Amino acid sequence: MIRPARPDDIPALLAIWNPLIRDTMVTFASLLKTPDDLQQMLETKRREGHAFLVAEIGGQVGGFATYGPFRNGNGYRFSMEHTIILGTEARGRGLGRGLIEGLCQHGRAAGVHSLLAGVSSGNPDGVAFHSALGFNLVARIPEVGHKFDKWWDLILMQKILT
Repeated sequence: MIRPARPDDIPALLAIWNPLIRDTMVTFASLLKTPDDLQQMLETKRREGHAFLVAEIGGQVGGFATYGPFRNGNGYRFSMEHTIILGTEARGRGLGRGLIEGLCQHGRAAGVHSLLAGVSSGNPDGVAFHSALGFNLVARIPEVGHKFDKWWDLILMQKILT
């Protein structure tokens, strides 16, 4: 089931996101999220009219997806960058697809023209996932991410929504 995130989801979101921040190349981030970080993020997304969706498995949060501005400046207001994070148990069940489809539907209704994904070169599964969902490779920026004492490329992928 895909639904909007709620404040009571924060502990589950932290339990999914922080191990991926700490242990993987799914994200370049290296600072763990706090309950206050997520509370502020939920409030900001709601205030700005941006989606923050969760996927449930048997009543438990298995992952989430959200979007926000791609870049600052009025000229970019129709382009959004998304984040999608799935827990291990949620992978391979179609929940990621459901989350992306939910973001796309929400984005179209909100007037979003372009949805972008910034994928770490250390996450080839993320590139394959986005390709399978209709995102096109638009750029590869060498050595802009640094994690685990190594430089990583940023792969930009795009899906036109309107």
